[in-house]
Amino acid sequence: IVFTDIGRDVDDELSLVLLSALRRKHLLNPIAVIATLSPQDERANLARGSMDSMGMPDVPVGIGSSGGVGDDVELEVYEADYSIPSPCIYQSGIELVYAALESVPPNSTQLLCIASLADVATVMIEREELFTSKVKEVVVMGGVVSPEIGETLVPDSAYNNNCDISAARYVYRKCQEIGIPTITLSRWAAYGCPMPPQLLDEMSTTEHMVARNIRSVSKISVDQLWNKVRLHPSDPRREKIPNRCDVNWFCRTFMSKGELSKDWKASVWSLVQKLNMYDPLALLLAVPAYRTAHFAFKEKVVNGVTHLCVGTSERDTGIKNRLALFDEYSAL
Repeated sequence: IVFTDIGRDVDDELSLVLLSALRRKHLLNPIAVIATLSPQDERANLARGSMDSMGMPDVPVGIGSSGGVGDDVELEVYEADYSIPSPCIYQSGIELVYAALESVPPNSTQLLCIASLADVATVMIEREELFTSKVKEVVVMGGVVSPEIGETLVPDSAYNNNCDISAARYVYRKCQEIGIPTITLSRWAAYGCPMPPQLLDEMSTTEHMVARNIRSVSKISVDQLWNKVRLHPSDPRREKIPNRCDVNWFCRTFMSKGELSKDWKASVWSLVQKLNMYDPLALLLAVPAYRTAHFAFKEKVVNGVTHLCVGTSERDTGIKNRLALFDEYSAL
């Protein structure tokens, strides 16, 4: 079951592209996709259209919650010709999760959380017994405070956590209490395996509408992010981007060298040397063979259950061989 804030940046939709490939290889079996983060109905439209065009019309899509974002905050959803309302979208994503969990054998389901953890927290609060009996593990794109600190894992200030930090703290605390393993992929892992923009150029040559849209939106998204990090940390237009994400961070993250003045107002796309695709890496973590082959973990044992963390610092990215990993998922 995938929880996604698709439409905020392209790595969520790129994860769905990867998911379609892994499904064709019978490595993963998606049983539901929940679109969360306001405006969640528009995100669901995008998810439904994207999945329909990639051969996954039978995988149900549901509308999740606002993801902890206040009603006064208007978040962006990028456009796509295939993003249109559909009667096939479940109006209650939470009810869809319950139905999906009730349909599967015990201890068989992975939750992939590449968005706010608000909806996962709701499932755990409302149907704890169902959650405990059916969920095998929870894979999170986010981050935790160093596993070496304290007796339990605690979520850090990563964007997905920060959308609803109370929900994130609840999910981690409860999973550790009831013995559901968590696998957390941090931003450091993505930094350890950056994607060259040329891969998106190559994808777009297929003329598939999703590939072309991902390539087009990537440029827009990077420019929008640049405009957000230039703002003061207290400016609501930053949309809960962590304070550490400033101009210097942007240059280190997306450019091989050099630094831009915060007054730079032109497009920065031509200066970008690397893209960090967080969510596709989190999806690969859900496949045991890829998990073992490409990722190194820090372990945290709580109540006899081992929880895994990939990427704990700039030096410890948790990526065994970035070229081999890049070759793996670019081939998919």
